[in-house]
Amino acid sequence: MSAGDVADDLREELSARQVDLVRVTYRLIATRGIRRLSLQEIADAAGVSKALLLYHFGRKEALVLATMRWVLVSAERHIRRAIDGARTPDEAIDAMVDAIFTSAEENLRFYRTQLDLLDHALDQRDDHFERLSLSYRTIVNALYEEVVSRGVRAGSFQARDVAEAATVLRAIVDGLFLQWLQEARPADAHSRYRDVCKRAIMAYLRDPGG
Repeated sequence: MSAGDVADDLREELSARQVDLVRVTYRLIATRGIRRLSLQEIADAAGVSKALLLYHFGRKEALVLATMRWVLVSAERHIRRAIDGARTPDEAIDAMVDAIFTSAEENLRFYRTQLDLLDHALDQRDDHFERLSLSYRTIVNALYEEVVSRGVRAGSFQARDVAEAATVLRAIVDGLFLQWLQEARPADAHSRYRDVCKRAIMAYLRDPGG
């Protein structure tokens, strides 16, 4: 299944008001965490009543799931646009990494939220959250596989197993982000980690056995 197919399964029609509410929820999850965040806090930050949140989403878990789906699909679309506009495999890698390393502020928000989602899924053993976490991995791996396959077909990359190469790319990206998150001044280190990521990926794809 392609990244687009999985993303299509995650998409749900949200009204303009609902999108506004999930945007606020996303910002709060990144700073407060899923467990500590209450519907009343979200309502206060959004300038609406708690009753309105319940009207649109029914319960907190439904709002969190809607928020995480929206974040995931938005990220997939952003990366998709970047790699689709690349003319060569090397450009596709550059574009993909640039699309992932958007900005220090956005990356801090995204990875804190993703780590919190993973922790929540493991702790709650909730099928909805587990499926969402699996969908995230599927979308990322499928995007990486597509970029690697393009380079292999063009003779630019030497990966022998595309699926394995995609897993390694994900490990490089996620590993560097985990290190970056621990920097005392992450904003100052953001561009350096982005450049390291590009070099590490290209070195691996040029010589996977090296």
